[in-house]
Amino acid sequence: MTRFDGSFEPIAVTIRSGLEESLHHGAGAALNETGDLLARMGDPDLVVYPRSSLKPLQASAMVQLGLNLPDPLLAVVCASHDGAPAHLEAVRQILELFDLDESDLLNTPSRPLDSAERSSARLAGIDPSSLQQNCSGKHAGMLATCRINDWPVTTYLESDHPLQQAISTTLNDFGCTVHHVGTDGCGAPTHAVELSALAGAFASIASADSSVMRAMTSNPELVGGPSRDVTLWMQAIAGLMVKDGADGVMAGAFTNGKAFAYKIADGSPAARQATMIGVLRAMNVDLGDVDAETISQLEVAVYGGGRRVGEFRPLEWMQ
Repeated sequence: MTRFDGSFEPIAVTIRSGLEESLHHGAGAALNETGDLLARMGDPDLVVYPRSSLKPLQASAMVQLGLNLPDPLLAVVCASHDGAPAHLEAVRQILELFDLDESDLLNTPSRPLDSAERSSARLAGIDPSSLQQNCSGKHAGMLATCRINDWPVTTYLESDHPLQQAISTTLNDFGCTVHHVGTDGCGAPTHAVELSALAGAFASIASADSSVMRAMTSNPELVGGPSRDVTLWMQAIAGLMVKDGADGVMAGAFTNGKAFAYKIADGSPAARQATMIGVLRAMNVDLGDVDAETISQLEVAVYGGGRRVGEFRPLEWMQ
């Protein structure tokens, strides 16, 4: 027995050469413009770690604490970036603005998230670093917020640090009851909240025309990268703010207040990406204006012998 018993339902299926090969389970909540439940999968109130899907909420807390950055730099604070030169330069700019440098970053050293950027760094003999790690923008924002408030920068990742306490308070203000606090892969505290509450928080950020919403939607390539699904979705649909999280989490909202959040039970990133189309259909979002090439990039193909032989197919949400 686990706390997940009965929480998940089939959410996506893998088709190979016409045969259903694998079944993925998930849970999720889709909300209408007034915040009421529009559609669901499994338990819409399941408590999960949103992981990097929390970044728009964390960035919102930093803005409330005085962080005022140009849109491109604020977008990187919200990002799980590819580690491309544009991303790294934006992080450096944030640090320089507040008399900080790369040595102040305490996130886990890593190579770039994007495979091509990772290979380039390796060939160039560049060692893994906190700057290259995909959460470096968030950490730079956290450090900058500490500078603004005259808080210690060497302990900014401690759960009892004033910054982290303020982030927890902001989550609560957004309606996200914090059920547990753990440690994310980058080393920062990560908060466990209900999926429906996460969706509601995204709705609050998006419908308020907040600086976080404007930064993300006007700089989607800085939130992810040119081939990342979050970037492609924000480029394709006006008024959509969306953020992925590790282990199969996705959350998003529209300026009209519609919002969603879901979690793939086994953490599959492919099932997470494929499910996005399913939740948008459940929310009656018209995908007719999204060009066929973009839809092709956003669908998750299954390959055999070097050619496409199937796909990950989203299943219908419960209304």
